[in-house]
Amino acid sequence: MALYRYVKNLPKIQPSLPKKKINHRLVSFLLVAVGLVFLANAAYPIVSYQLLVSPHFSTSFVSPSTEAAIAQSFGTAQDKSFGVAQDKSFGATQDKSLIASFDSPQGAVLGEEIDFVDFTKASNWFPETKVNFNEKDPSSYILSIPKLNIKEAAVWVGMEDLKKSLIQYPGTPLPGRFGNTVIFGHSVLPQFFNPKNYTTIFSTLPTLKPKDEIWIDYNQVKYKYLVEQMIEVQPNDISILAQRYDDSYLTLITCVPPGTYLRRLIVRARLTKI
Repeated sequence: MALYRYVKNLPKIQPSLPKKKINHRLVSFLLVAVGLVFLANAAYPIVSYQLLVSPHFSTSFVSPSTEAAIAQSFGTAQDKSFGVAQDKSFGATQDKSLIASFDSPQGAVLGEEIDFVDFTKASNWFPETKVNFNEKDPSSYILSIPKLNIKEAAVWVGMEDLKKSLIQYPGTPLPGRFGNTVIFGHSVLPQFFNPKNYTTIFSTLPTLKPKDEIWIDYNQVKYKYLVEQMIEVQPNDISILAQRYDDSYLTLITCVPPGTYLRRLIVRARLTKI
């Protein structure tokens, strides 16, 4: 009788696939390329602003007196009298008490310790003035800039959070009245501009030109302002807050170059007939 033996088949060995080697040089190159793209995306608006946009704006005097800076920023005075002191040497009608309130205390250095300051709080823009933003009865009105596609943006008087609205600087007159209505708005790099987002709302403000329209709807009355000039000043230049009462002015303020806090852009407009 034959002897039988059962032999278990050995498992078939699958040939191992060669492992794909990672090209570390290629990965490094791609990461560097992506980084350069992001860097260029952030740097281009700043560089182009410095080279192409900023030179078109007026600037304050190198060593300005308060009166000279105010006269320059408001332009030609109107031949009107409203019982306010007039400085004939500069042709500017000025509220002397308001200018005095903006003077720096003796020994203080304007613009010190601005690093890490929260500029979404309007009170941090000109801390030297020590103006109270927390009014008991805040009010609001509507601002529109057709060219920038800004429609019915809220402007609050007596509040200071620029993440929630535009802010009118305390102590400046309400729209339509004689004097200089001053409004602050936040800005970032222009590619992130969103007219409905108050942290980006003034990012394209430098694209305005003289005679562009700014509309304000206050107390059920519409006011039309026309841009007259645009000025760049240093962050510690508080002359832009001063008043002149020969007409009704509107001043819009934001930081430039886009996405930085190096300087302030001042858009000065004047009330006109509709």
